[in-house]
Amino acid sequence: MDFQGTLFEAAPATPDFSGLIRTPLTRGAWVDVCPAWLPEADDVFRALLDDVPWRAEQREMYDRVVEVPRLVHTYLRGEALPHHRLVEARESLSAHYAPELGEPFVTAGCCYYRDGQDSVAWHGDTIGRGKIHDTLVAIVSVGDSRRLCLRPRGGGDSISVELGHGDLVVMGGSCQRTWEHAVPKVARAGPRISVQFRPLNVF
Repeated sequence: MDFQGTLFEAAPATPDFSGLIRTPLTRGAWVDVCPAWLPEADDVFRALLDDVPWRAEQREMYDRVVEVPRLVHTYLRGEALPHHRLVEARESLSAHYAPELGEPFVTAGCCYYRDGQDSVAWHGDTIGRGKIHDTLVAIVSVGDSRRLCLRPRGGGDSISVELGHGDLVVMGGSCQRTWEHAVPKVARAGPRISVQFRPLNVF
């Protein structure tokens, strides 16, 4: 594992939204970014690395089956999360975004990017209610920095967000329907884990 944790804890004792910056996108979409949002990010990273039952997935591509370039696991509604700071994060997100979301975040999808060759292709979370309704997906990133790219469906200018250790990004409004996002491959990167908090029936 090629990742050096923080020497001093940069995040506050509890999740704090005071540093959050919202960027409006087109067609009713927006993205919020809050650096160093997650407390005890080093401990959370180690717990995710050691305690999540990671699995590899495969998918059909043209005439062959290929490995999905990352490891995954999803904690469904009511399942215990591997660190108490993730429970606090989910509760804080649910409270902060209640006026816009109108319901709590209940699932936590985890992706483990082992190195720079692990990635996720362009997509939107449009299985379930996200296909026809505005919704929110909140991502907490721990480990090495990676770039999250966003582009409008059908063409247009793209943007990117560099997600560091303990950072938060929230995609909201019509973002899942009218924009796509991706984590591209890079020449070199250490391990990074993302936790995607979603409301019920958004995938």
